[in-house]
Formats: sequence, C-alpha cells, structure tokens
Amino acid sequence: MTDLNPPVPSLDGLDHWRPIPHPAMLKGRPSFLMSQPEGGLKYRYFRGPEPGVLWARAWFGPRTEGPPGHAHGGSMAALLDELVGGAAWNAGYAVVAATLNVKFRTMLPVGTVVTGRGAVSSVSGRRVQVQGALTGLDNGVVYAEAEGIFVELQGHALQSLPAQTQEVIKKLKAELRARQ
Repeated sequence: MTDLNPPVPSLDGLDHWRPIPHPAMLKGRPSFLMSQPEGGLKYRYFRGPEPGVLWARAWFGPRTEGPPGHAHGGSMAALLDELVGGAAWNAGYAVVAATLNVKFRTMLPVGTVVTGRGAVSSVSGRRVQVQGALTGLDNGVVYAEAEGIFVELQGHALQSLPAQTQEVIKKLKAELRARQ
C-alpha cells in the first residue's frame, strides 16, 4: 500500500536563487495551492537574477495522483497557473488569467521533484503574455508547458483590491525599477 504521507524531499533552489513567497500572495491569505494536504503538492518559489522570471521547486506527492502512479494533470496545471501568473506579478504587473494553455508532454511520476519556470514573454498594453514549464530535476524531462495571456488590472478592478494588495503591487514595481 502507498504511504500517503511520505517525507517531502528538499526543495532547495540554486545558489543564485533567493526564496520568496508567491508575489501575489499576502501574508495570512489562503491560497488554493498552499492548502494542500500532507502528501500533496509541495513547492517553494524563488527569484533569480532575471527580471520577469519566477522559479519553483515542487514535489508531487502521492495525494496528487491521477493516472495510477502519476500526477493528475490538474495539479500540474494549477502549479503552472500560479507560476506564470506569479512571474507577471514578480515583474510588477497585477494580473489575472485570461487564457492558459497547458501542453502535457509526458506523464509525471508521483514522488518526482521538478523545477518550474514561469516567465513574461511580452507585454502589449494590458496584455501580459507568459510561458512556463515543469522540468524534471534529475532527468531534464519536460513534463508540461504552459503559455497564456494575463490581463493587468486597472481602474476600478485595481482600486477595489485591498490596501495591503495595492501596497504589494507598489513594492513589486519599485523592486523591478531598482533591478533594471
């Protein structure tokens, strides 16, 4: 029988990565991915030297299983959604998803640690195009890729966000300007 609560392996990043919370998440605010049970999806986000790029290390535990012995595509898509959206927030854009296309390249075995990369590929007005991938840490296999269009919040939609969220957005934009 499968152990549904095995120990989570190390999710450390590379030496030049700096651990960060998800750029759009506020302290104490619940998140769909943060509320995973023991043995579910576990992950850490990182900022590297590249602006507009968000990195992650993630482990797909036994509670992510869909096809026998493999992660459910929905768990992979959910991580990619947060990763590419987080890359846009990390670049100073307060966005929500308009489209997200996920291509599943090969089945992801349960218990696998992957490297996730989300990046802003272009910006045109309020449209922020993003791309991302989940790649095997040990084997370099691309398990899934995503591309999408996120829309920057403006006007009433932006002003209706909590003051704490607006402060996060200002801080992210200031950090981006300082890195440029």
